[in-house]
Amino acid sequence: MAKCEIRPATDRKTRKDFIGQLWDIYRNDPCWVPPLIGNQMELVGFRYHPFHDQNQVANFVAYQGNRPVGRITAIVNRGHIDRYAENRGFFGFFESIDDRDVARGLFDAAFQWLKAQGMDSIRGPVNPSLNHDIGCLVSGFDTPPTFMMAHNLPYYESLILDSGFAKSQDVFSFEGDISMLDRLDPKLDFVIQELQRRFNVVARRMDTRKLDSEVALFLDIYNKSLQSTWGFVPLSDAEVRFMAKGLKMLIEPDLTTILEVDGKPVGAGLGLLDYNPRIKKIQGRLFPFGFLHLLLGRKKLHRARMMCTYVLPEWQRWGLGLLLLERMRPDCLARGIKEAEFSWVLESNHLSRGSLERGGAKLAKTYRIYDRNL
Repeated sequence: MAKCEIRPATDRKTRKDFIGQLWDIYRNDPCWVPPLIGNQMELVGFRYHPFHDQNQVANFVAYQGNRPVGRITAIVNRGHIDRYAENRGFFGFFESIDDRDVARGLFDAAFQWLKAQGMDSIRGPVNPSLNHDIGCLVSGFDTPPTFMMAHNLPYYESLILDSGFAKSQDVFSFEGDISMLDRLDPKLDFVIQELQRRFNVVARRMDTRKLDSEVALFLDIYNKSLQSTWGFVPLSDAEVRFMAKGLKMLIEPDLTTILEVDGKPVGAGLGLLDYNPRIKKIQGRLFPFGFLHLLLGRKKLHRARMMCTYVLPEWQRWGLGLLLLERMRPDCLARGIKEAEFSWVLESNHLSRGSLERGGAKLAKTYRIYDRNL
């Protein structure tokens, strides 16, 4: 077995290997979808992203000889430390060949760097935080990931466990199809009608004439509605502006809802088309022409990811999330959406899980987050 060497990804070659090795690791996996290369370079700190304004990361690449065979990012999230008063570091962007020594070498490098930053525990994978794609896939390997969801090979969990981690929390994705609409629990229709009778509530699409402010409004509701969610750290103002700029290019107003009560926004819902089949065709490269291939002809995409229905905390027990989805239903039918993934849902979020299961959605994939003391 070739000796493994761990190098920090700080120069042009190691950074190129950090990204480029994925095509080798996943060459025999028909379900793998390449990342959008530019976006991944931002998230790991090779290009500017506001996440790195206050947080620190260290990227490492494993080599056997001159061949890159694994990678990892160690992360210090200052927002998490301040919010939870714990010196917990994180790891993300973990990839490896099926080799215990390679994985251990990568984790040891991350452990040592995080301890030098004063961290005493580690959680992951998060890429690079819970506001992005997270978790190690542990079930559902037989289908490709949906847009902006993680994917990995089946042996990854054993490599993580072998490095001393234990399960912290599971994250689920649920699958639904258009036939669910004919099987909805009549009680859900009653709840929707009662909400409309009781409150001066309006559910509308995002207004394309002021999409900048609408996306910013959505992200503001996102930050406020998740305050009590496990592990949540709010997006900074700079991250909101940066993310809004990117989302604006991908949003289809048919798959959005802004919910207002007495004229005040209290909820927001967002679905995104599943762009992954097109990302696979362009191999994650938006330029020079991949961007056009990704966005043109979006009416031909008939699968969506229903990312979120967020309601302000004081309204969360009224079931207003049903109205967020109900507003999208006729638009989804009109544009021929046949399938939808509802993701992601924390294991501890019993309200969302129960609502999806009562609506007929089926558990499709399970992702796992792990903890370890340092």
